[in-house]
Amino acid sequence: MQNGKHKTRKLKAKQLSVFAFHFLLFTFCLLSVSGCAESPELQTAPRPDTASVNDLLPEAMQIIQQALVGQDPYIKVNAIEVVAVTKQLGLMPRVERLLRDDVVPVRFAAALAVGDVEYHLAERSVKQLLNDQDANVRIAAAYAMFKFGHPESFNLLSKAITSKDQVIRANAALLLGKSGNENALKPLYWTLRDKDSDDRVRFQAAESIAMLGDEEILPKLWAVVLSSYADDRVIGIRAMGALGTRKARDVLVTKLDDDILEVRLAAAEQLGMLSYTTGEPEVLDVFRKNLTAGLEPQARERVNVFTALAISQIGTPQLTKYLPQMLQDQSKLVRLAAAKAVLQCIMKDQSAYKQ
Repeated sequence: MQNGKHKTRKLKAKQLSVFAFHFLLFTFCLLSVSGCAESPELQTAPRPDTASVNDLLPEAMQIIQQALVGQDPYIKVNAIEVVAVTKQLGLMPRVERLLRDDVVPVRFAAALAVGDVEYHLAERSVKQLLNDQDANVRIAAAYAMFKFGHPESFNLLSKAITSKDQVIRANAALLLGKSGNENALKPLYWTLRDKDSDDRVRFQAAESIAMLGDEEILPKLWAVVLSSYADDRVIGIRAMGALGTRKARDVLVTKLDDDILEVRLAAAEQLGMLSYTTGEPEVLDVFRKNLTAGLEPQARERVNVFTALAISQIGTPQLTKYLPQMLQDQSKLVRLAAAKAVLQCIMKDQSAYKQ
């Protein structure tokens, strides 16, 4: 089955961003894995020719700027994530202003972005959020302060992960993973095993453990990748990418043959992030075979976002030539994902040039 209906759980938007992943409920099955089958030879990514991508930069920046000042908080949250991931320091003053936004997820995302890029000019503003009325915003501010060099803030995250509120617990797990502090492994494993943690919390704990590079989490992630639910497999794939080991990479290669298009695209994206272009044919098929034809608008939007994200990581000229049309898509979310792809492809080219 290439397109159309497939077994899926109801999508539940995470506190952060659709670009990070769709936050879904799932049943976390514990299976043991003896190892992965030997993968086919992988193609390493060449230095991309991004001359045409550079021409798209003004349009991409305009899309991001408009999203930051728009009325839709969901789009605003995703725009903040794009700014942080692509390290657009020139847009960080606008992100800093969003620390005072009326919407909780927007303040959360803004505080997270300030911490991610270590934007010290906003330290005074983010410090004020340590007294925010919402606990999720407070721990995002604590994360930012930790990244600014205040180690005592780490304790606030470790404490928050024991909260009875499952949203707070899940967000604390995320922030502990992003902290890069190996001391986070103990509370994350505790949360993973605690009977009071719901499914979303357990997955976030597992993904955060992967972010910290602990290979012991691989069997649990493999169980998610084997799920009968396509959305769960996407979650597992993105966590495998975060782990980034050879075994994790081998698992990603197997998912390029998945029955579901979004799963294949997610695998292609993560392999691209690990500097392998092996998933390029799966992304090209979206355009060459017109795989979005006949899809409902929401399904089409979802596929196109996955496609843009895969292009952002693979970045070959064969794929980037489709970015101009994606920047003109009717969906704001697709345009924003395409803008992110433009910036990330340019970043990859600059990094390759320096080497």
